[in-house]
Amino acid sequence: MGRLPESERSDTWLTYDEQKHHVHLSHAFTTLGDTRRARESQQRALGLSAPTSTMTRTLLNIDAAACSHHDGDTEQACRHAVDALTALPADYRTGLVRRRALDLFEAIPAQHHRERAVRELRDVVAG
Repeated sequence: MGRLPESERSDTWLTYDEQKHHVHLSHAFTTLGDTRRARESQQRALGLSAPTSTMTRTLLNIDAAACSHHDGDTEQACRHAVDALTALPADYRTGLVRRRALDLFEAIPAQHHRERAVRELRDVVAG
């Protein structure tokens, strides 16, 4: 990041700023199961994100939920993901946001699919 010219580090759709870097790191570390580093990137990305960056914040919250699942707290993971999704208008629960939430649901072993929190996640993802 430090080697990029300032004009390429600004917060626009066409540049790669520190906030986007941490959003990507959050998901990469979450996928790899490195929840400590994922959470660090989530916090940094949230700190750099505007309060109006609804989709970015939702993706980070779903990553955080996936970290909770990976760390053994599936119920909390589902509740956190449901909260993140239901804070969005239904029309925004599509594409990448839906895919990340669906990935979380699919990572939960089938024997847990009858638990209330897991069912709630399934229902919100199903829309």
